[in-house]
Amino acid sequence: MLKALIKTMRPRQWTKNGFVFFGLIFDKQLFLLGPLLRTIEGFALFCLISSAVYLFNDIADVEADRNHPEKKFRPIASGKLPIPVALTAALVLTFIAISLGYLLSPIFALLLTLYLLTNLLYSRWLKHISILDVLIVSSGFVLRVAGGVALITVERFSPWLYMITILFSLYIGFGKRRAEMNLLADGASTHRKVFEGYTIPLLDQFITIVSGMTIVAYSLYTFSAPNLPANHTMMVTIPFVVYGIFRYLQLIQMGHAAGSPDEVALKDRPLQITVLLWGLAVIAVFYLS
Repeated sequence: MLKALIKTMRPRQWTKNGFVFFGLIFDKQLFLLGPLLRTIEGFALFCLISSAVYLFNDIADVEADRNHPEKKFRPIASGKLPIPVALTAALVLTFIAISLGYLLSPIFALLLTLYLLTNLLYSRWLKHISILDVLIVSSGFVLRVAGGVALITVERFSPWLYMITILFSLYIGFGKRRAEMNLLADGASTHRKVFEGYTIPLLDQFITIVSGMTIVAYSLYTFSAPNLPANHTMMVTIPFVVYGIFRYLQLIQMGHAAGSPDEVALKDRPLQITVLLWGLAVIAVFYLS
């Protein structure tokens, strides 16, 4: 049962909470011990609250998951994890995360609570409304970035990064919807009501729009943000972003991205290398130039 509980908590998807480090990295405080420790603590608490959300979501989706070709093997849907145990664990994780979050920063605790509430609304109602469902998922990434900013004393964090986060998460969200529709084929709407509002050509248009906007927004950030080097060396990171976006789109179109984006990234070596090189390039530009 413990193994089933841990699996339902989705530790692999904790990589999404890495957005908490954006404030630390892009405000040039990565090597300051105090802000670094506070951000690590915030990352851990976002992992706890996100795991609580996954538990609540799987409880709410248990019937639909049992009719899904892949999700039917999830611990709650398959019966390996009893619903009362999952609910108790979710409540305990929520209490721990918000309580400790308040000790770190009241604003951070508020953002954790807002993240939880929006996801509960998503699980209960909003996930059935096309377009809005992806917007709500996108807001979760923005809240992670805002949470990281709330934990440190920010000096020159660029608002461009909020826009880039929104656009990139929309791209990932619409890409996931397309991959799911491709997997479920003609029976997509019978598995999830939200698919009634989507078609693959429509999702392709959404993906084209937000992917292009993401590249443009990131490019503008690299030479217009106030805390970047005056020689515009941040522009050397643009190719990594472009390749990463194109690579994920390639995986979607080829039918290799049916899982969550973080699971896809953990399996795809080119994406892993791209993210690593982008991170090293960003650190080199910020801290070595």
